[in-house]
Amino acid sequence: MRQKYRICQSQKKNTLNIKEYAVLDKDTKNVDSTMLREDHFDLICDQDYDGKTIAKAAAAGCDELVETLRTPNLYPIAPYAEKIAESVIDLSREEADRCIELFFDDNELFVSEVTMDR
Repeated sequence: MRQKYRICQSQKKNTLNIKEYAVLDKDTKNVDSTMLREDHFDLICDQDYDGKTIAKAAAAGCDELVETLRTPNLYPIAPYAEKIAESVIDLSREEADRCIELFFDDNELFVSEVTMDR
């Protein structure tokens, strides 16, 4: 599965928002990831967080932040959750409203795991 996470920090509202998108259409199976368009992604989760709660968890470290970010609706696998947490920590270091996007392809994860087992 190919997924995208849009992580937006609002200093003005003191919130963090994470939107999870995925490519669900089977017709795009053979489309190279670099050729995917915005309309290939479907929104599957939209999660808001309190900025103070996120700041406290980020100060406690990546593991604590992963636990805080995971919800019944947003529960990324460990490698993705760690990268999301690292990105949230980077966002929290700045005093500006910012958004970043992370893209993940399970095929790439599978290849790296196979390579590591050898």
